Amino acid sequence: MRAIIIDDERLARAELRKLLQEFPEIEVVDEAANAEEGIAKIDSQRPDLIFLDIQMPGKTGFDMLSELERTPQVIFTTAYDEFALKAFEVNALDYLLKPVEPKRLADAIQKLQLGEHREVKQEAENFNTSILHENDKVFVKDGERCWFVKLSEIRLFESVGNYAKVFFGANKPLILKSLNALEERLDEKFFFRANRKHIVNLQMIEKIEPYFNGGLLLELKGGEKIEVSRRQTVKFKEMMSL
Repeated sequence: MRAIIIDDERLARAELRKLLQEFPEIEVVDEAANAEEGIAKIDSQRPDLIFLDIQMPGKTGFDMLSELERTPQVIFTTAYDEFALKAFEVNALDYLLKPVEPKRLADAIQKLQLGEHREVKQEAENFNTSILHENDKVFVKDGERCWFVKLSEIRLFESVGNYAKVFFGANKPLILKSLNALEERLDEKFFFRANRKHIVNLQMIEKIEPYFNGGLLLELKGGEKIEVSRRQTVKFKEMMSL
């Protein structure tokens, strides 16, 4: 598993890298000293895991996460315990106080491995790996209610923690599936990752407007308004131009 350490303290990065030598399954591929550098290295290296400090000069670790298009697994490493609740609200795997104790680090790595095992098992049981096209039908189950829906009828997928909300007709069921996993299976000619929280059906776009900070605002046939992040706006314009 490839990891990046993001922390403004050089000694803290060095100490964590040393501790991680006890875990050969974790390969530290890079380091970053601030949020901007972290975003750039996550985009280029595409790690599976980041060890992330919260209080850094400029942007905080939470600020950084809000700007990522795709979020790896996150283990926070910080000297402050008052951010613990917020850390778990953004689905962090664990929250380690500095100086990091080897036993707590081992516990966090174990959580990571258990989570990976469950996810792989669930993928094998419920999904194959083929690309889904617009005319394919998918089975959607939410509690006692079930639907067999053509993908072309789904206008939007929205991330809700570990779940995704599926928008079709007047229905918005939740499925236990991450947006990243969905993106891997959806045909990019028809479905577009607008931002960290949304995948939109390109055929369901009714209106496009310029938006804040160089982004775009998409209005879908169901009335939903979805912001396209600045990074994804560049890709969107390239895809949609002649």
